[in-house]
Amino acid sequence: MANTPSAKKAARKIARRTAVNKSRRSRVRTFLRKVEEAIASGDQTAAAAALKAAQPELQRAASKGVVHRNTASRKISRLAHRVKSLGA
Repeated sequence: MANTPSAKKAARKIARRTAVNKSRRSRVRTFLRKVEEAIASGDQTAAAAALKAAQPELQRAASKGVVHRNTASRKISRLAHRVKSLGA
């Protein structure tokens, strides 16, 4: 357990930041799940719309440091490729 006042404050800050990051990560996962479900259903227009909504969420999470920017970029790229291949 933290003993010094500064360590106690740091522990409080970490707890707040963890809660924010957890909610952001959960939000991103929800958007990704919607894209996955649309792809699984085979509906390209719904999948494209879901991807368009998920993309800014992923990029925002990357800019806030919740996920690494390369991870976000990779996920967007792979999903876009899968959505595009639905039409073919």
